[in-house]
This record gives sequence, structure tokens and C-alpha cells, in this order.
Amino acid sequence: MTTLHAPPRAAFTAPPRRRLRPEPVLAAVMAGAVAVVVLWWRGTPAVAGLDGWLTEAGRVTGLLSGYGMAVLLGLMARVPALERGVGSDRLARWHAMGGRYVIGLVTAHVLTIIWGYAVADQAGVVDEAVTMALSFPDVLKATVAFLLLLGVALVSARAARRRLRYETWYYLHFYTYLAAWLAFGHQLATGAQFTGDRVAQFAWYALYLGVAALLVWYRFLGPVRVWARHRLRVAHISADAPGVVSIHLTGRRLARLGAEPGQFFRWRFLTRDLWWSANPYSLSAAPDRGGLRITVKALGDHSAALARLRPGTRVIAEGPYGGFTARLGRARKSVLIAGGVGITPLRTLFETLPGQVTLLYRTRTPEELLFRDELEEIARARGDARLYCSVGPRSPDLFTGLDRLLPDLREHDAYVCGPPEMTRSAIQALRSAGVPAHRIHHESFEF
Repeated sequence: MTTLHAPPRAAFTAPPRRRLRPEPVLAAVMAGAVAVVVLWWRGTPAVAGLDGWLTEAGRVTGLLSGYGMAVLLGLMARVPALERGVGSDRLARWHAMGGRYVIGLVTAHVLTIIWGYAVADQAGVVDEAVTMALSFPDVLKATVAFLLLLGVALVSARAARRRLRYETWYYLHFYTYLAAWLAFGHQLATGAQFTGDRVAQFAWYALYLGVAALLVWYRFLGPVRVWARHRLRVAHISADAPGVVSIHLTGRRLARLGAEPGQFFRWRFLTRDLWWSANPYSLSAAPDRGGLRITVKALGDHSAALARLRPGTRVIAEGPYGGFTARLGRARKSVLIAGGVGITPLRTLFETLPGQVTLLYRTRTPEELLFRDELEEIARARGDARLYCSVGPRSPDLFTGLDRLLPDLREHDAYVCGPPEMTRSAIQALRSAGVPAHRIHHESFEF
């Protein structure tokens, strides 16, 4: 534990950039869903009989699932204004929740459409399904799209994710693009709401082409443009702890990246084995004109391979991303709670946050304490900060008594980053101590 003073380190200041707040984004998504229902309504003059009700239920759920798929892809297009304003964690949670809705809607669409046509034709459901797949235009493509979406949903389930490498899970998600393309053609070819309705067709084309443009620009062309402008390279690598290394990077005009303490990039290291994978790692030092630094723990094949990088290796950086920054805070006091390698973004905030700052850093073993000397030096350089490091096994009551350590805890903004169990325990302790939910900010390692 150390006390300190002096103003926080002056990293170069990121210029103000546009941020989209969560509330307007959700409102826009809901307004789009209402517009889709209106599209179905205006194209459905009447509904009669069981077959009619089933068929129209299939049509409206099909339209909503098509709209939902476009929204899911848009949320993950890495639009900077969304990433900064909403935050990557929240976008990922929205994406996961929206994915469950889309799978439910697609499944309802398939079942009710087949059932409705079977009732109308007085045929069995299985026979009708085979007939539709083999004789209706683009229905076979839609069947493939449905199976692809189900496959992506299965590998995204929590139990499956724990058994998959990040890279495997990440690249399996690219099949969503193929599913969206197949489903798009199916909807325009067979959707009753689009037949002869140029306005509806134009709106659907605008939706999907707009999302495609965002994906191409921000996920593919944008990183290449950033590489050409900044020419990032590996300067050197240092070992911080067993299985943990820091990668120091240099480049040109790094201030124009606009990176802020607490943010992360998706890094693509241009070696024979790593060029195809872009993985997210937070900055572990406040960005400055001298370079950037990330710190990585060997948790998989990709992260383990980074220890073998050579100086001079070219790097493509996508970002900066994330809203886990000083802009979240409103109070004059902050408490930072870090677990393990979750110290990386919090170390930058400990260095740069204004006001009184308290950092609580927990690891299982002394060897896992990262940046100990740096943190103590930061503490000595400041006068309104405190540092507490503790070591030991995980415990469900690990953060009990936070309000005794900080009697005015309710007046703090709280930043939490670490393993999922630790993060949940810390948030629960903060809420029990009376810290309002809007003052608790966290970043997760879960993908």
C-alpha cells in the first residue's frame, strides 16, 4: 500500500470523437422493428382460417428475423462511434441477446410457414417441408441459411464456448455472413410483402447494403488504412511474469490514433502463423508519442505465440475500441478493482484518472502480480491515490467489507476488470455497499 501525489501523467490527449449513446441506438433498433411490422401489415389485406394465420405468423417472424440479422451484423461492424459510446462489452451482450431472439424468430418462421402450407395443401408437415425445399424458389438456400445459423448458435452457447479456442469460435462466426446473404435472396424472392412493392424492396436493399458497407469499411478496409498511415511495428518484447509478456510497439503519428487509457485494439501480427487472426488486447500503458504497449497472458495458441515475435514485425491495429475510459466517470473519486491480467486497462486508468483514486489488485500468487514496481511508482508520483495488492485463492466473500476500507465508497465511480467470477463478485459487493449501478463500470474477458 502506498500513498502519492503530483498530477497524473500527461498522455497525449485524444481529440473529441463522436459517440452514440445506448438509449438512442436501442430506440432506433426498436423503431426499425416497428417499421417491419408495419411493412407486414400493409402487405396483408386479410387473414382467414388456420392456414392463413399460420402462414402470416411465418411471414411476420421471417421479416423480423431478417431485420434482426441485419441489426446483429451492424452491431458487430466495429463502428467507432458505437464502440466508444455504447462500449464493446455492452455491444457484445446485445449481440448475444439479439442472436437468441433471431434464432427463436427464424425457428418460428420455419415451423409456422411449413405448418400453414401443409394445412392449406392438406399434406403432412414433413412432405410439405420437402416439397417447399425442392420446388419453391430460393427455399433450399434458406434451409442452408437456417442450418448455418443453428450451427453458429450452438457454438456460441456457454458450454460450447468453454471448449473452443477463441480463434475457432471467431472464424465459425463468419458463416453468419453466408447465412445472411442466402436469407436475403430468399426473402426478396418469396416474400409476399416484397412482390411488386418497390418501396419495400428499396428499404430492404438499403438496410442490407448499408450494413454490408459498414462491415467492408470498418472491418476490412479501415484496418488497412490505419496500417498504411501509422506503420506499426514491434519494437521489443519484455517478460513480466511466467507466461506473461509485454509487447512494445512503435509507429508514425500515433497521436492521430486517438487512443485513450482503458481502450483496446484488435491486433493482427503479420507473421506466417498469426496474420490471419485479429485478437483484442487492452493497452497496458497510457498511450504516448513514444509508442504503445500491450500485455498478454498465454491463455491460448495465439497469445502464447506472441512471446516469440521478433522486433520489426509489422502490425495491423483495428481501433481504438471500447468505452472503458475516464469519460465514464462523474464522481471526484474512483475505485479500481483488478484481478489477474485484468490490471492492463486499469493500470492506465490508475495513472491518468483525475481526482482521488484507489486501486485494489488481486491475484492468486505473488508471481502473477503485474507492474508492481510501475504501480508503486505511479503511487509515489501522485498524492491522491492508494494502492492495495493482495494474493490468495478465490473466495466468494473476497470483496466483503469494501465499505470499511472506503467509508465513502458510495461517492466513488467503480471500474472493475478481471476474470468473470471475480467481476461478478466485485459488482455484487459494490451494489451491496450502496454504489449506484450507473457508477459501476466493468470490462469482461469473455468472448
